[in-house]
Amino acid sequence: MPKDAAHASEAEAPLKHPSAPTSPAISAGDLMTRLYAFADDSMQGREAGTEGSVRATRYLAAETRRIGLQPGGENGSFFQTVPMVNRAVDSSSSLDVGGAQFRLDQDFIPIPLVPILPYGWQIQAKSAPAFYAGRVGDSLTPAILAQSAGKFVVFGPALDEAGKPTPLLFIHGPPAPLPGAAAVAFATLEIIPEETRDFLHQPHPVLTTTIEKKRRIPLSLLISSAIAEKAFGGSFASLKPGTVGKPIEGHIKSTATPPAAPARNVVGILPGSDARLRGEYVALGAHNDHIGIRRGPEAIDYDSLRLFNAMARPEGEEKPEKPVTTAQLATIQWELDSVRRLRPPRSDSIFNGADDDGSGSVTLLEIAEALARGKDRPKRSMLFVWHGAEEKGLFGSEWFTEHPTVPRDSIVAQLNLDMIGRGSASDVQGGGPNALDLVGSRRLSTELGGLIEQINRRRRAAFKIDYRYDARGDPTNLYCRADHFMYARFGIPIAYFTTGFHRDFHQVTDEPQYIDYDHMARVAALVRDVALSVADLDHRLVVDQPKPDPNAPCRQ
Repeated sequence: MPKDAAHASEAEAPLKHPSAPTSPAISAGDLMTRLYAFADDSMQGREAGTEGSVRATRYLAAETRRIGLQPGGENGSFFQTVPMVNRAVDSSSSLDVGGAQFRLDQDFIPIPLVPILPYGWQIQAKSAPAFYAGRVGDSLTPAILAQSAGKFVVFGPALDEAGKPTPLLFIHGPPAPLPGAAAVAFATLEIIPEETRDFLHQPHPVLTTTIEKKRRIPLSLLISSAIAEKAFGGSFASLKPGTVGKPIEGHIKSTATPPAAPARNVVGILPGSDARLRGEYVALGAHNDHIGIRRGPEAIDYDSLRLFNAMARPEGEEKPEKPVTTAQLATIQWELDSVRRLRPPRSDSIFNGADDDGSGSVTLLEIAEALARGKDRPKRSMLFVWHGAEEKGLFGSEWFTEHPTVPRDSIVAQLNLDMIGRGSASDVQGGGPNALDLVGSRRLSTELGGLIEQINRRRRAAFKIDYRYDARGDPTNLYCRADHFMYARFGIPIAYFTTGFHRDFHQVTDEPQYIDYDHMARVAALVRDVALSVADLDHRLVVDQPKPDPNAPCRQ
């Protein structure tokens, strides 16, 4: 075997696993049983607003009822509907620069309310002068920020280490909020991957209440270098930040249609045992949705994709492909030939989301069963929320925290689980048998962060907690990208547990056979113990850090 082999022969569980009764104790076997059911092809990728999502939330509600939790949703049910509509850009939309008209798709693509960009769906002025603010990733000076007001702000593409333009950083938005701009454009249209272009062509869901909130926030767009050069009258690459160009006139229209099926949160409550404290809640959360079925004419060769990603995309969709050498391609082919001797080709088009976030969803069920059927009930109540539409833009958690089914100020903490099923050294950068990433645990309450570390140290095999994703300004932006943030913005202490990115992230290969169930069971036990400790404190967690403005953009 070549030394750079992509480990196609690594151990993996079977494609299917028989169901079995679960027990009150947290166990790898229970988690395996639950996840094979929850991340099965029959769930059709659990995309919010589809029948697959309805099936998945129905499964969670049935299990929550069987475990013995009380309904915590609407009208005495376990469900809370998350109201969404699907917005799309109308084909008649256009941009005009100096009398030259530019066409939708060929010259520009609006990004209407994509979750990762905090912008609206309208240009805020009929005509606004172009304004070059620099490349994505550059620091914006106060002067540049001040001059951007009322302008059609244009960013050039980021540059990689070799000085080559890359679309990577547009994924996480501009380097600073620009609420006073007329529009925000990224001159990256020619270099974005085809799958990104396909994604932007699709209708994009949005909370119905969010439309009005974001109507007065500028639209963001991808534009071609031709538009930028027309606007600035010369070579785009030679522009200096602060350059003002010709007015850009936009005629952007959109349409709205309801989703095929409701998006739903699933909410269950375990009442506390202490009469004085049961009116307070320790919230535990995970997201029940994933990204559905691959759009396109063909399914993907499963083994080829997984082998390729091991070398070219070791963190899956999180980062763009690395260049692959001829020697590496030969290694991938060698590995594929080895796999073909073991099994026939298998095509796939369903994003099962076993780790993202099937792992968190079934772990919540496991923790709920352990607490509901255990000997000692927590003093405070436990609030379990399986948030819907996280992949659409944290819609489920946004809706729940703005329309909570318990008083919002009664929630003393929120513990979020998202992608906790992997983490081995061969699977995740910085991984290992005791690897665990933690985000946000001290951002509002240093007491919560200290409590988690104290509980972890008492365990027979303590986790090596890594705070890499919690660093201020970290480019992964994880503090802002998961459901816990919607609680933190209201001053509720949070902690986000994860085991990091891997080659199967947002790929059709994220399936139950690659999950480390023993490791996941240990994470589950740690989170259960943290939740119990918070629930049994003789005081509410002390919030000793500044509370954010709940309506301000999140900052990593």
